[in-house]
Amino acid sequence: MKTIGFLSFGHWSPSPQSQTRSAGDTLLQSIELAVAAEELGADGAYFRVHHFARQLASPFPLLAAVGARTSRIEIGTAVIDMRYENPLYMAEDAGSADLIARGRLQLGISRGSPEQVIDGWRHFGYQPAEGQSDADMARRHTEVFLDVLRGEGFARPNPRPMFPNPPGLLRLEPHSEGLRERIWWGASSDATAIWAAKSGMNLQSSTLKTDESGEPFHIQQARQIRLYRQAWKEAGHGREPRVSVSRSIFALVDDRDRAYFGHGNQGDDSIGYIDDSTRAIFGRSYAAEPDRLIDELAKDEAIAEADTLLLTVPNQLGVDYNAHVIEAILKHVAPGLGWR
Repeated sequence: MKTIGFLSFGHWSPSPQSQTRSAGDTLLQSIELAVAAEELGADGAYFRVHHFARQLASPFPLLAAVGARTSRIEIGTAVIDMRYENPLYMAEDAGSADLIARGRLQLGISRGSPEQVIDGWRHFGYQPAEGQSDADMARRHTEVFLDVLRGEGFARPNPRPMFPNPPGLLRLEPHSEGLRERIWWGASSDATAIWAAKSGMNLQSSTLKTDESGEPFHIQQARQIRLYRQAWKEAGHGREPRVSVSRSIFALVDDRDRAYFGHGNQGDDSIGYIDDSTRAIFGRSYAAEPDRLIDELAKDEAIAEADTLLLTVPNQLGVDYNAHVIEAILKHVAPGLGWR
């Protein structure tokens, strides 16, 4: 395991039990948690994107703010729903955020999951072409986004521009060199993982996957990663890809941990449906004393196949407790998994 970061869904709730009672709380605490995670030695700060929900939504202001407050930690998403995105405007936002962060952006994108409203992307002005699905639309947006990130000119300049132009066709600005190689695709199925490999994107695989064999979650996910790496090799890309998996992992090192997470029921995968026809398998959570955690995680085949582990954090418990959760893993568990 080379890289360990955290992943926050950025929930907020007016509940008195929540430390994040507003969108402002969540945004500001997300920045502070990224700063704390960097100080603790973590490698990445990642944020989920959901629309029409009391969660993080528009990622680029947050990513830019984190980039300005930190200097080393990777900053990313897991994932941005490409059904909702204008790929050209997104390329400008991403280029700006990456330049502020001095090349530390790691953008996870995807077809997206079922959202809070029916066909929410329609409210954003997007509609699949005739005969295509919303998944097709997301992949088309992705292809355009990846293409413009190459930084090649494509737009014919005005012969009487307001400002002088460089010669030739114009590209989008600001352009951040190297960002194209730091785009990840969040794949639920084996087929979309293979498509991501052919498209030259890194792979993000989360705590759920399309159930394609009935086997335990980590075994199916490990197979997905191997299929992805094989497709990458066959595509002939000139670099090594990166692969991340997400897990809910809690080291029980004090009474707070035991009160929150020490009551069992985390040891089994579960099955559900993410839409009317897609059966999904949801990976188990891990909560135990550090020595036992190391033994259990060593048996997780997908963690062994990946190079990056994202720890999902309970952000509503506040910055201090989440920093403690991250520190406990980095100090007591990660070295036993070969980290650093």
